[in-house]
Amino acid sequence: MSKFPARMFRWAAIYGVVVLTPLYLTPLPQQGAEVFLGFVGLALVFQAVFWIIGGDPVRYRALMLPAVAEKLVFGLPALVLFAQGAVVAPVAVFAGIDVALGLGFWLAWRKTPVSPS
Repeated sequence: MSKFPARMFRWAAIYGVVVLTPLYLTPLPQQGAEVFLGFVGLALVFQAVFWIIGGDPVRYRALMLPAVAEKLVFGLPALVLFAQGAVVAPVAVFAGIDVALGLGFWLAWRKTPVSPS
């Protein structure tokens, strides 16, 4: 089996923890602080899921498509909002990275056999 799926998910998990953890140190918005903190917390939980998938991609293949969705539910709307002028460029950069990771997760899913060979 290709090492790509394991590496894809493990590197994504590391990247996610590095990018998301500092958000806990930023000033909270005056409105919607609970939504912001919930977003960051849930996204960090998914980094653990990505790490687990990367440990045994064949076993956890069924979780790969929800992982694709996790990347796209932020990435695509944020890029649409950027195109409408409602989001600043740095957000669009991170949204683009999420869409690219979603594509990588989908490719990893395609490369992962349904059952061990």
